[in-house]
Amino acid sequence: MTVPLNPSSRELRRWRRYVADERAEAAVYRDLAARRHGEEREILLALAEAEARHEAHWINLLGAGADRVPAVSLRTRILGFLARRFGSVFVLALAQRAETRSPYESDVHATPAMAADERIHGEVVRGLAARGRQRLAGTFRAAVFGANDGLVSNLALVLGIGAAGLGPASVLLAGVAGLLAGALSMGAGEYVSVRSQRELLEASTPDAGAETVLPHLDVDANELALVYRARGMSEAAAAQQARAVLGQAGQERDTAAAGATGPSADTPAGVPAGVSAGVSTEQFEAVGSAWRAALWSFVFFASGAVIPVIPYLFGLQGAAAVVVAAVLVGIALLGTGAIVGLLSGASPLKRALRQLAIGYGAAAVTYALGASLGATVL
Repeated sequence: MTVPLNPSSRELRRWRRYVADERAEAAVYRDLAARRHGEEREILLALAEAEARHEAHWINLLGAGADRVPAVSLRTRILGFLARRFGSVFVLALAQRAETRSPYESDVHATPAMAADERIHGEVVRGLAARGRQRLAGTFRAAVFGANDGLVSNLALVLGIGAAGLGPASVLLAGVAGLLAGALSMGAGEYVSVRSQRELLEASTPDAGAETVLPHLDVDANELALVYRARGMSEAAAAQQARAVLGQAGQERDTAAAGATGPSADTPAGVPAGVSAGVSTEQFEAVGSAWRAALWSFVFFASGAVIPVIPYLFGLQGAAAVVVAAVLVGIALLGTGAIVGLLSGASPLKRALRQLAIGYGAAAVTYALGASLGATVL
């Protein structure tokens, strides 16, 4: 690291900004930790301590100028507010983006260790955010898919019918019918989809009753190893796992026969359950509840589908209604796209513009078809 003897005013301003940012990020992590417990709390507090070390580095460079640190940026204040009020995955997703965009790698006044810390912090926050993303994956998918489908399909329906030359009453009736039919269809379809997926996962879940036969298996034949091989373990790893499980089962059987209570002192520690070893329940969390997915899909489809109908509810018609509907839907599409971007750790702007382009593209095609059909039929 190169430390200038006479730092420029630009360098001093940059260092002060770094101090403010590091201080604010540490506060965000502490706010998040206050709403967590156990391992997640410890991880967040460790991240806050690392940010405090980085802050001390810049304060040391500033020397007497460290007393003129600027105010925390609006973005960071919003992050802190969200962390204190909600502690949600949104905050972690935003923190992930902040860590991955650290300028330390290109700043000669930051140490290589600080640059490495920021990269690793990004991966730590990514792992924490992944837990939250997984917990809401099923519901979030239904909500986003439902809202976007309602926005795009009903806008396309309303614009297509309007372009065909039908009156505002007909357009309004078609919009309301599309809202109800689409919301019911989305809710029913989401329930069937999620329920079917859960049933497939349940069919692959080990039989809990199979655990009771482990003490009676032939240790030499060791057919339990076939179970692990069927789940993807190598032959050697499966045999080792089976020996450990059967050894534990045998010790528990001998302990029970001797009339002792509690686990044997010689029982190997950390040996997973026999038949269920290697099976994860995380897939069920990612799929979510069928009823919850159906409800969210219905509600969000309806909330999206009502937006293109709003101008007609207030009596607008013709080009004015079309423009207002398109603008309202465009704003909603930008919002849903930005939310997807935030949760995925990607650029909110890019995701928002992608949603807008897809929605407007589908609506434009339908409008053109309606206009051509209307000119031909009418």
